[in-house]
Amino acid sequence: MKKQIRAFIDQLKIKSIQFIITASFTLVTLLVMLFVGVMLYSKFSETSEENAILNTQQMIEQVHYNLEDYLASMTGLFELVDDKIHQSKQFPDGNLTKQLEMILETREDIVSMAVFSKYGELLAVVPQADMRRNTRLTEQSWFQSARRDPYDISFSLPHIENLFKGPYTWVVSMSRGTTIAQGGEKADAVLLVDVNFKKLDNLFQRVSLGKKGYVYIIDLAGNIVYHPQQPMIYAGLKNENRSIALQNSYGSYVDESTGERRLITIKTVEHIGWKIVGVSYMDEIATTKQEISGFMFWLLVFVIVTVLFLLTYISARISRPIKMLEKSMEKVERGDFTVNLSIKGSHEVEQLSRRFNVMVKRVRELMDQVILEQEQKRKNELEVLQAQINPHFLYNTLNSVVRMVGIGKNEEVITMITSLSRLFRISLSRGKNIISVQEELEHVRHYLIIQKMRYKNQFEYAIDAQEEVLRCKTLKLILQPIVENAIYHGIEKMADPGMIWIKVEKIDDNLLFQIRDNGLGMPEHVRANILTGQYKSEDGSGVGTRNVHERIQLFFGTEYGLEIESELENGTNVKIWLPVLKDEE
Repeated sequence: MKKQIRAFIDQLKIKSIQFIITASFTLVTLLVMLFVGVMLYSKFSETSEENAILNTQQMIEQVHYNLEDYLASMTGLFELVDDKIHQSKQFPDGNLTKQLEMILETREDIVSMAVFSKYGELLAVVPQADMRRNTRLTEQSWFQSARRDPYDISFSLPHIENLFKGPYTWVVSMSRGTTIAQGGEKADAVLLVDVNFKKLDNLFQRVSLGKKGYVYIIDLAGNIVYHPQQPMIYAGLKNENRSIALQNSYGSYVDESTGERRLITIKTVEHIGWKIVGVSYMDEIATTKQEISGFMFWLLVFVIVTVLFLLTYISARISRPIKMLEKSMEKVERGDFTVNLSIKGSHEVEQLSRRFNVMVKRVRELMDQVILEQEQKRKNELEVLQAQINPHFLYNTLNSVVRMVGIGKNEEVITMITSLSRLFRISLSRGKNIISVQEELEHVRHYLIIQKMRYKNQFEYAIDAQEEVLRCKTLKLILQPIVENAIYHGIEKMADPGMIWIKVEKIDDNLLFQIRDNGLGMPEHVRANILTGQYKSEDGSGVGTRNVHERIQLFFGTEYGLEIESELENGTNVKIWLPVLKDEE
């Protein structure tokens, strides 16, 4: 039993307005925050990837610009040296050598400058150095490129400088065909300028594409020109996606061939064909996504907790007056009608509280009215009961009996006493308030017999009732007070014999009793006020009629009761309306 009560209480709490408000708004807030969070996460993720791609492209553009600028500078230097050689009337020339040495001193990135005949013979070198043996100079790529295309400057792959004795330096060789003056004639030669690779290495080392990203350079054949991991120059492109870099001249592409998602950004240096390739790792971009998702998660948690706290407080403020109203209603259910709410809250709650107070006040009034009506009902019943045993009526009746005995009217005496006994028997009715129509008519008939004998046949009477209404039920003793008024106030003072008609019939779902007499009638002001109690006569007439009317309305409602039609010298007709009752109520 306790578990059931507890479950019921828990169910009530779940269905409480505070819980519904808190749960509903929390759910709505959660859904909105989730929707906004997903949208923002998707947008931020997309934007972070776009920004990463844009930043990488900008970095590669900057590298491309710096490389082109540097190569343009080196190309200008190469052209300057070539011009000096062309201007020399005799090669080699001491003056030319001095000029080349001055150029070498101004450029730290120049390792050496040399001129070779078309057969590979060293004609001049700055700075002065001895050649190594077995260099196979004519088989080297830079020499063959200069001989094959003597009008374009060629750039070799990074390699160790192996022509002249001295330290082994990583260089990139620039070469092109040229002409020199020897013995008054022009001869074909090859100009070689070795550039220190460290300069290029420093240029690219400053480029950062995340913690793991890097930049490398390849030529048109796919050979590595530069790679931040120098061994890659020897290893080739084993760990790089050669196809993407070779198939595209520019743009950004996602590569998953190595098992990791990488962003490959390509930019081509047009006049030499080198391709700058930037490699960014998508997991670093995903790290940004994770940071965003973490931030969104904790933001969502904070908002939900805050909203839950605020909604709990607000819902408590909203529901508190309603809970107070509920407690007040419980007091009313327990019978405490002294409750008077004084609740401040929203307009609706204030109106509800005001209506509740009005309702409780009205209930109190109705209860007081019911108590008064019940008291009045008991008083009326007492008056009716007293009327049943009215000493005056009983005295007059017995006095009439004594007179009749004195003159020897034994049969009339028997009739009167019999009617009197039956009159009282029906009046008592074993304490029942509801009797049959037949019994009620029997009661009034005995009353009329007694009164007719007392008044020495001063009036006649007729009782007419439909057969079907005799079995219907009615409130007892509603006809006798009306008939009594008809005799005392309508017929008694008449010079001519009077007549009383009693008729009972069924009209729709109602019973209609009519008590009509041909007596003196009553004035209009008496007729209009006798049922309301506003008319009060000195002899107390009309009290019985009003009591009958009030008893009927107390039992059956205000739509039932008496109607009085009367005209002076033309008699009175009293209509009594009752509902059709088949069973005792």
